[in-house]
Amino acid sequence: MSNRRAIDIDFGTAYSCVAVFQNGNAEIIPNEQDNRTTPSFIAFTNNERLIGDAAKNQISMNSKNTIFGFKQLLGHKFNDATVQADMKHWPFKVINDRNKPKIQVEYKNQIKLFTPEELSSMILAKMKNMAEIYLGKKVSEAVITIPTYFNSSQRQAIKDASTIAGLDVLRVLYEPAAAAIAYRLVKKTSDEKNILVFDLGGSNVNVTILIIEEDVIDVKSIAGNTHLGGEDFVNRMVEYFIQEFQRKYHKNLLNNKRAFQRLHNACECAKITLSSSCHVLIEIDLLREGIDFYSKITHECFEELNIDLFRSILE
Repeated sequence: MSNRRAIDIDFGTAYSCVAVFQNGNAEIIPNEQDNRTTPSFIAFTNNERLIGDAAKNQISMNSKNTIFGFKQLLGHKFNDATVQADMKHWPFKVINDRNKPKIQVEYKNQIKLFTPEELSSMILAKMKNMAEIYLGKKVSEAVITIPTYFNSSQRQAIKDASTIAGLDVLRVLYEPAAAAIAYRLVKKTSDEKNILVFDLGGSNVNVTILIIEEDVIDVKSIAGNTHLGGEDFVNRMVEYFIQEFQRKYHKNLLNNKRAFQRLHNACECAKITLSSSCHVLIEIDLLREGIDFYSKITHECFEELNIDLFRSILE
């Protein structure tokens, strides 16, 4: 029997995870913080490169050199409308290199440029390393899951990133198909089933209808939005509090990257809390020019801010 072991990597816009199938089960591999998902964040400092939780935790102090959301750039040209729209929400710099987007950072006191593929390979390599520590052996093969809307250039970009990370891609699998396979493995059923997969991620929403019977998965219909996800809900909340801060103190947070990022982090936490609470307090000490910012947002207000987004998801 072969001793080779392939892993599965779900490279997400906001979070990534890695799994291995062994002992009859798919096991999600924890990271060094014992979390089963790892932020798709990379930070560059004067001394080192940080990936995952360590990168995300220091973003407010190093926002222009902490990179996230770069999966959105894979397979795109700099002048694409989606790239131009995403750039407005990022604190780091994206430059035009012959109509290819590259991200500029300061790393070890030098200006560096990275392609989306290079940055993606860093996340994939992190997942590979986690798997090797967990399994106690080298890993060189992987199955990569991708969104259903990925076109041929985006698929190739993922494969290129995997090669840079030292991985041989056995198969690129659409995320809803992976969910259907996981459903079958858990339920251990051979009967024909109609399955609806609803996937609301950090930057996109996908709804897929599949029929699964024994080892055959038949995708009947897909629909979705490539630029609608959890990050959009956070951005709406950020805009709401920026307006409130401007109204109260007559100061604009948009031109202060550190203050903007601290507010963004607080809104991301608030969004999660609102899933189980009717309201949440926003408390940020010394947000800008010595001003302590305290406010509150209710579940009803959050829904009102995002009602058009929720309706488009339902459609």
